Amino acid sequence: MSTDQSSTLPVEADADVERESTMDSRSARKHQAILEAATDVFLNKGYAGTSMDDIAKLAAVSKQTVYKHFADKEKLFAEIVLATTDRIDALVNLVADIPADAEALDENLTRLARQFLTALTRPQVIQLRRLIIANADAFPELGATWYEQGFERVLATLADTFRRLTDKGILKTPDPLLAAHHFSGLVLWIPVNQAMFHGIAQHTDADLARYADGGIRAFLAAYA
Repeated sequence: MSTDQSSTLPVEADADVERESTMDSRSARKHQAILEAATDVFLNKGYAGTSMDDIAKLAAVSKQTVYKHFADKEKLFAEIVLATTDRIDALVNLVADIPADAEALDENLTRLARQFLTALTRPQVIQLRRLIIANADAFPELGATWYEQGFERVLATLADTFRRLTDKGILKTPDPLLAAHHFSGLVLWIPVNQAMFHGIAQHTDADLARYADGGIRAFLAAYA
């Protein structure tokens, strides 16, 4: 009596799909673990001080596994740096959503300034900024791309917002992009530079509120 092999094919096919799905899921988890470990090691040891052995140990994988996912340390460094630009999306949305309300302009810009400060003075953001600047000579294209896809995108969106508010007669910004730079400089200059040079944050929440309020007063004195 012959065996009907056709009836077993769907079961075998399903098993193969399940095995592939499990392997893909395991690979994705290892990939993410490597990225998280690399981010931690690069931020704490710098690019030159980081080895693939360090990353493998922290990710709890073999060094061969790290190289299977990333050809070399430079490519791994580039991926973790550029991945952080996605986190700027929330800030871009905040900048784009400033309402055209003349009476609440001071309040709305002050709220935005405080959100700017909260987002851009977080310790990991400062560490990443310092890491990229320290390696700008070695990886100039990476640094430029990080700036263009990150903070420059925020400035461009802020300039569009200032242009919109100017068209409605709420602001007076002959050069909206320059005004966007002035806005960010007035708000961020003190705490960001202090943190960059000291290595750790030098401000309190009360300081950030004071920088935001003072920066907006100066901005509105020039552009309201």
